[in-house]
Amino acid sequence: MNRTTGILAVAATLALGVSGCTGFSYLSKNYATVGVQVVTIGCKDPYSVYDQRRVNKMLVVSDGVREIVGCGIDERYDGQGGPAETRAKRLREAARTFLDETARENCKITGEAIFSDLQTEFSYICKPTPEERGLKVPRLPGRG
Repeated sequence: MNRTTGILAVAATLALGVSGCTGFSYLSKNYATVGVQVVTIGCKDPYSVYDQRRVNKMLVVSDGVREIVGCGIDERYDGQGGPAETRAKRLREAARTFLDETARENCKITGEAIFSDLQTEFSYICKPTPEERGLKVPRLPGRG
């Protein structure tokens, strides 16, 4: 290995390491104190949702084990390449379902940031807010 290749390899490794730390730091800062709520899609596959209503963002986390051994696996992945190929779609569906089930069906998802294969943050906007519509936002059950 020549010197340039070695330097590039070290730089790439450091960049990946720092980006992972940055993601973890961001998630810890923004979601560590937020209680988990659980939304289910499909045949009751659970997704953990950490909702930061004050900034209109939520972190949706998939359960890696349930992706592989959960119900409806054959139908869900038939011809689609497995869990990784359908994960983004399922995380979006979980985010949308969460908004619908918490009296925010008029909210629109405006962006997403992928932190890991199993964690995606969604930004959303609600006009009008549930409170402006005279509604109370229900809290979904957490893991029990």
